This record gives sequence, C-alpha cells and structure tokens, in this order.
Amino acid sequence: MRKVISAIAAVIILSSTAAFAQKDAQAKTILGQVSKKYKAYATVKTDFRMTMASPQNETQGSQSGTLVSQSGTGKYRVTLFSPAGKSAVDQEIVSDGKTQWTYQKRDNEVQVTNADHTATGLNPATLFTMYEKGYKYLYTGDQKQGGNTYQAIELSPTAASPAIFKVKLLIDKTAKLIYSAQLFDKNGNRYTYLLSNFVPNPKVAGDYFTFSTKAHPGVNVEDLR
Repeated sequence: MRKVISAIAAVIILSSTAAFAQKDAQAKTILGQVSKKYKAYATVKTDFRMTMASPQNETQGSQSGTLVSQSGTGKYRVTLFSPAGKSAVDQEIVSDGKTQWTYQKRDNEVQVTNADHTATGLNPATLFTMYEKGYKYLYTGDQKQGGNTYQAIELSPTAASPAIFKVKLLIDKTAKLIYSAQLFDKNGNRYTYLLSNFVPNPKVAGDYFTFSTKAHPGVNVEDLR
C-alpha cells in the first residue's frame, strides 16, 4: 500500500466509508422492523421450501416444511415433509429452549442434544432476530421479483472460520417479513429458504415444543448430550 495518499484518493476513501456506514444503518433499521413485527406475537408459524444446491457435483434437492417458534424462549418445532406432500412427515426438529430432539421417521430414531445458543448456531427460533448478535449486516439495495419489491440484506458472522460464512435475506418491503434466506457454507453449498403463509399466534398445545416418545412407539432414543 502506498505511504502517501493524495487528497483526491482520501476523499474517495472517506466517501466510501461513509456510504458503507449509511448502508449499515439502513440494514439495522430494516432488520429492526422485521424483529419488532415478529416480537409482537407470542408464537408465529410459517411455511417454507428449502432448496440445496452444490456447485461441486451439481446436485439439487428441495423439501417443504413448516416452522413454529416462540419469541424470546428458544422454543421451536420444524417439520419437514417428504416429496409425497404434507401428509407424509419426513423429519422433525423440536426444541424447548434447553433440549433439542431430531426425529427421523424413516429410521424411527430420535437424537437428543443440548439446544444450540451460540451466535452462529442458526437456531430456527432466532430466524427473525439472528442479526442482533454475532453478525455484521449490510443493505445492498432493493430487488424486484414477481411484481414485489424486496430489500436485500447481507449478513456476515463475526466468528472466525464459521461453517456458514454468509447469509442473504430478501425482506418484503411492505409487509416487513422475510421472504427468503440464502445460506452459504464453506464447502460451496447454498441453501435457499422461501418463506410463505406467515401466521401470527397459532394455537399450539402446551407440550408442542417437546418430543413425546409415547407418540412414537418403539422409537430408538440416541442421547448425545
């Protein structure tokens, strides 16, 4: 790098830095609006479709599911369906904020682990508030898709060598809801989540965020805690 920087170059650098900070402020405002809307409800439910793309072998997979989560508690239930449709459950991931259960229906097996509360754990319950801790964020402009306008935000984890090194969010400019999230991992895989049918305060049973072995006769329990 040159030791002497001309006055013109210095102005350019300062202008670029100011623009970056301004976009950061815009990103914080946009994400704050999303977080505020989510936190206004005790429980929220959303459908999603997840697509995985791997540049190395050009394979892709797609799966639909639902997410139900409680704001501020770390409680959630993710249900993934088989390609046959919503009548066939393929996998369930359930957490009461302390324990996580991952159930594979095909094997009738559930793995029990401690809930991940790290900043980059990508806990589904923190999908709408993940930016608040462990991430830098940048507003990259508006994008139009299908007649709708979305605000694009890029998140970068502050942790060293994270498994997920970048997250791209598209936020519905009018509804202030996340429309899609793209996760990029260090192996070159890209996971895209399209969210739809946001339902505030759905009715759920008291034990909805725990896994019941009685409801799954013969289930094999693997306690990995």
